[in-house]
Parts: sequence; C-alpha cells; structure tokens
Amino acid sequence: MPTPVHPYGAAKAAAETAVRVVDPGAVLVRTSLILGEGSKQIQLCRDALTGRATLFTDELRCPVDVGDLADAVLELADSAVAGPLNVAGPEPVSRAGLGLLVARRYGIDPAGMTTTTTTAAGLRRPTDVRLDSSRATALLRTRLRGVTELLAG
Repeated sequence: MPTPVHPYGAAKAAAETAVRVVDPGAVLVRTSLILGEGSKQIQLCRDALTGRATLFTDELRCPVDVGDLADAVLELADSAVAGPLNVAGPEPVSRAGLGLLVARRYGIDPAGMTTTTTTAAGLRRPTDVRLDSSRATALLRTRLRGVTELLAG
C-alpha cells in the first residue's frame, strides 16, 4: 500500500483506490516523466538551457516516450493484467541530466543551463522516484525505450 509524502502522490494514491473500488480487476498504470516532441518536459529543459527555468540535479526519474506509453496502455487494455504496473523507461536520469540530453539533441549549448537541488530550492519531496518496469517489460510486446535512445538526434 502506498504511503505518499507529498500531496501529488496522495492524490494519485486516492485515485488508484477509487479505481480499485469500481473495478478490482483494473490495471493501474504508473508512469514517470512523459516525453515527446513539444512535451512540457522537453520545453522545461529548453527553457533551463537558456536560463528561463531551473532543473534539479538530485531528482531521479525514468522518462518514457508518449508513443511507447500509449502503445503499452492499448496493449494492456486488451489483457488480463490487473493491479499496479510500472510502465516507464528503463533508464533513470535527473532533470538536469535530461536537460543535457535535450541540449545535445537540439544542438543547444548547455553552458547556460540553470540547476539546483531540491534542498537548496527549499522543497521537501522524494528525489528518487525511479520506477522498476521489469514486470511490464516481461509482459508487454511494446518496447519501452530509454531516454538516451529517445533523444539521440
């Protein structure tokens, strides 16, 4: 049973509980940063590369491509899989690391990137929110690509 320490996590846990009440056989897809052309995450990185936003060096996530995620969800909709299932990319990266990958992908000089830590920003929230998607990888035909591959120009 989840024990969230942040209001966002508490809202997600409450939503999962509500779905389980309505349909105990439902699959509950848990994911991470969703990437795609024009996505909010890519734009945040581009903004940080020009000093208009700040990226955290200490928050680890497992980004997933929006197309990979959509294909996986469609595949799961026709399956008997039930309960929580992590569906995220296999490669953990910090937001600052993601910013460097975005810089390389779009040919932007990373020298202007602004970074900080959650502590320095005065935030209290989990920093290691990597998802182990090995169960999803074993169940799905859809291949969940890593962030380095996704942003490999």
